[in-house]
Amino acid sequence: MSILIQQATILTMQEAEAPFTGDIRIEGNQIVQIASHIMPQPEDEAIDGRNKIAMPGLVNAHQHSPMSLLRGFSDDLKLMDWLEHKMLPAEARMTPEDIYWGAKLGIAEMIRSGTTAFADMYIHMNEIAEAVTETGIRASLTRGMVFMEDDGGRRLQEAIDLVQRWSGKANGRITTMYGPHSPYTCPMEPLREVIAMAVQDDIPLHIHLAETKEEVEKIHSRYGMTPTEYLEEAGMFERAHVLLAHGVHLNPEDVSRLKGMRGGVAHNPVSNLKLGCGIAPVEAMIAEGITVGIGTDGAGSATTLDMFEEIKAACWLQKLDYGDPTRLPARQVIDLATRGSAKLLSLQHEVGVLAPGYKADLILIDLAKPHLQPIHNVESLLAYSVNGADVHTTIVNGQILMQDRKLLTIDEDELYREVSTRARRIVEGI
Repeated sequence: MSILIQQATILTMQEAEAPFTGDIRIEGNQIVQIASHIMPQPEDEAIDGRNKIAMPGLVNAHQHSPMSLLRGFSDDLKLMDWLEHKMLPAEARMTPEDIYWGAKLGIAEMIRSGTTAFADMYIHMNEIAEAVTETGIRASLTRGMVFMEDDGGRRLQEAIDLVQRWSGKANGRITTMYGPHSPYTCPMEPLREVIAMAVQDDIPLHIHLAETKEEVEKIHSRYGMTPTEYLEEAGMFERAHVLLAHGVHLNPEDVSRLKGMRGGVAHNPVSNLKLGCGIAPVEAMIAEGITVGIGTDGAGSATTLDMFEEIKAACWLQKLDYGDPTRLPARQVIDLATRGSAKLLSLQHEVGVLAPGYKADLILIDLAKPHLQPIHNVESLLAYSVNGADVHTTIVNGQILMQDRKLLTIDEDELYREVSTRARRIVEGI
């Protein structure tokens, strides 16, 4: 299959390359040419790029996709009330089929709002992998593991099975990670076992870190150290590629400990704001050379999976935290949501920029809207004005998943019927 996008405003996200008007040719699953003008071929499917921005698809670096079934169910609660009295009881009622439909709902929202790849951590990952396979999106999948009680090794075996069964599947769109849930749910011995497995199998790790003050206090009372020190003590930063979700409560010494690590931190500003968790030291991490990407967290906390909302929140928070409007400027925050997140997923050589040889994961933004006119600066529009509803076309691995706002791989009517019925049953009486 050959696709030719014609006369779009192209933002490649390659170093120091300014936006320009031109054409993009896609053959199979790859970008093969980007130029000011490309001669059309008879086999091309032509897409009119006029009045549109072509840019790399956004990469959501931390998600719990089936939690889309719990959107708006338990808002405006303290974190532990939200978790213990609402989220956990509801999740305990979710069947594998519920998780499939919840993941599909999250994927539909992501495709509609310009996300082309995401990192997911949950349970019943086979069902999520099936949803990824069917819908055409790209994903790094993780079976979250909690080691607070003896389950006979069930969670660990499910994580191993996920890696063995799904790595490289769906035409290469699925990759996998090992997912010890967090420092406070993983004692040292099983945590070290998982780290050793990750190093031996050359599989990345995905773990929550320092999301709340309560976590910091809990780890300090148990072990006399910060959560970051705890992971360092376990050997997590020595050889493994690690995706750290949140990193809100990191002191300067913690940030220094992460310097030089493989992987980096997924910043989830909307979820952190909504749950009152705090402001992650993003600028300090970037100053130390730590890779930072952007994620949404699950819709049960963030309510939205629109990465453009995360982009806005991320830069606004750093400007507010420092009292300095020059902090985390537009181009840089877009870089976090594309190249930065791609690096966290170990996909930096495949996605995150538009260039020949990279996978054809890209989106078109419709500029023919009042809030996107006039066009003085493309990066500023993307960071401060665009929202997910402005995405016109979404392409992943060379396949058009949405065109002119119409999803092509998901039956939306069926999806909405299924999730409405299932969500009502899950939350009834909680």
